[in-house]
Amino acid sequence: MSALTYDGMAMVGRQLRRVRNSPGLAILTQVMPINMLLFFGYVFGSALAMPGREYRSFLVPGLLVATAAGGIMTGMFQAAQDTHRGVMDRFRTMPVSRAAVPLGQAVADLVVTAAGTVPLLLVGLAVGWRVEGSAPEALGAVGLLLLFRFACTWIGILLGLLTRSEEAAGQLGAATFVLPLLSNAYIPTDNLAGWLRTTAEWNPISAVTTALRDLFGNAPVPEGAAWPVAHPVAGSLAWCVLLIALCGPLAVRRYARKEG
Repeated sequence: MSALTYDGMAMVGRQLRRVRNSPGLAILTQVMPINMLLFFGYVFGSALAMPGREYRSFLVPGLLVATAAGGIMTGMFQAAQDTHRGVMDRFRTMPVSRAAVPLGQAVADLVVTAAGTVPLLLVGLAVGWRVEGSAPEALGAVGLLLLFRFACTWIGILLGLLTRSEEAAGQLGAATFVLPLLSNAYIPTDNLAGWLRTTAEWNPISAVTTALRDLFGNAPVPEGAAWPVAHPVAGSLAWCVLLIALCGPLAVRRYARKEG
């Protein structure tokens, strides 16, 4: 077993124990999408062109992706907390693989997310959402969702390592709630103003949301959209690979470098 694998598994265990002992952030990020599903699905659904059940089928994939994008916030907060409380400094003095610490955090977050997605799916089924596609397509949708969460967690880890304080990380993390609003997670982008539609469709959340709707069989791919949305699976994979390839090495490099 390589040093990275052994140390990474140890860090995953450490992060899982951390979530178990302080479950507040994980609970908040999982309960909020359920509340939004019930609120948006029954309040906003009646005000849109889509009737209630149809809108809830449209909404569930968007909420799944918005929850996955929350990896930016959780990754940022946990990395900033460890950085500014001296935990990272202690790890740097130990014979631990430099990549194992941020990688362990990202993998542990993925495990927690996989478990936390189940309640949202069950509530979605309860309010009328259904998987209309095939079983392999549905599994592909779940895999794509988790890959996107993994990519978002790396963004958060990098930002958390760069922040100057825990308070700054908290404020910046709260700002990430705007990202799903600038996408097609909650509403179609067809009738948006030209520049706003372009911004929304080049948001990675829009590509992943469209891919999930297509794979789950909930909504067709919109016509005339930007390339990532017009080719949602390829666009989503491209976004995920780009974000991981960019933020992963930068996060490891930032962790390995001693501050000051």
